[in-house]
Amino acid sequence: MNIKVIKSARRTISLEITPELDVILRAPYLTSRREIERFLDSKSDWINKTVRRMERRKAADDTKGLKPISDDETSALARKAKDVIPPKVKYFADIIGVDYGRITIRNQKTRWGSCSAKHNLNFNCLLLKAPEEILDYVIVHELCHIIEMNHSKDFWAQVEKVLPDYKARRKWLRDNGDKLFYSYKDTEDTDSKDGQDC
Repeated sequence: MNIKVIKSARRTISLEITPELDVILRAPYLTSRREIERFLDSKSDWINKTVRRMERRKAADDTKGLKPISDDETSALARKAKDVIPPKVKYFADIIGVDYGRITIRNQKTRWGSCSAKHNLNFNCLLLKAPEEILDYVIVHELCHIIEMNHSKDFWAQVEKVLPDYKARRKWLRDNGDKLFYSYKDTEDTDSKDGQDC
């Protein structure tokens, strides 16, 4: 999330979360950086809960009236994903310098990808409905877990080495991921769609 600090002639510190899910912190002119960081730390639970609630509300509005993806469409995406994803995994694994185990393609409700302790990789076939750069982000994300099995600063530094704009890609997935669980707005057959510029 983006955090914007605005200083003005005021006496207290306040927080606002915009409809775009940006966090705006308003503070007196003389507020130090340490005070701002301490305030943000104390409000981190509230910020995260509020952002998640607004994301759910936004997702519900965005998907209103759309039809959930069909089993046939999911199966077609899974078949295509088995052809598209493994070569991409190998390409990025060579760049990162890691070895991986088995690649599994699934239709999951809660995860876009995962990396096991044995370095087996799992990817959601619905990623084929996202722009190609989003699929690449998830692949790089999971491959970097082979180096760092966490979401520490060191982990994100590994991701950034490969994808300097990873934050924008991550934001796209956070903002638009729920839409991937619904059918295309047109009636074009999934097998004939490119699937990467939805």
